[in-house]
Amino acid sequence: MSGADDKGRAHRGLVFKLLLFVAGSFAFGFALVPLYDVLCSITGLGNQKSLTRAVAQGTEAVNRTRTVTIDFMTNLPTVGNWEFRPVTKSLQVHPGQLYEADFFAHNLTGHDTTAQAVPDIVPSKAAAWFHKTECFCFSPQSFKRGEQRVMPVRFFVDADIPAYVDHLTLAYTFYDVPNRGGNTG
Repeated sequence: MSGADDKGRAHRGLVFKLLLFVAGSFAFGFALVPLYDVLCSITGLGNQKSLTRAVAQGTEAVNRTRTVTIDFMTNLPTVGNWEFRPVTKSLQVHPGQLYEADFFAHNLTGHDTTAQAVPDIVPSKAAAWFHKTECFCFSPQSFKRGEQRVMPVRFFVDADIPAYVDHLTLAYTFYDVPNRGGNTG
């Protein structure tokens, strides 16, 4: 009988360790948000409030003698589930000035769902000078079955962008996030 007791004790110990691991993972997930905020406040990266404040301080940083062309592109990893496209294909912008561009999304999945847009800036070396102050890509977007909407992105190109950069592409890939938006069938 002691063999069965030892086996039961070993199983309980394993279950306890696994539960402790799950609880620790869960706590770590919650701790990432404040850690990210601390990192952003220290480095100044990713802080949308400070970016908006910097743009609102005035138009003296706007370089009206220069324009940069911004092309907008969209990608879908699967065909037939979404209609996703830029409303405007291209903009001529003055570095330092705040602009807004709209993207159209239409849920064709046949059920309520959630999607996440993942941005990409090309050329990647110029990404440090492209700043989004508001974007639908900052959080997952829930859509009802058949719902369509226009989603804005507000941005500016830093006035200090190198002179050799005169063309940027902002591309979004729109992923369906499984099991986040309600019914899956």
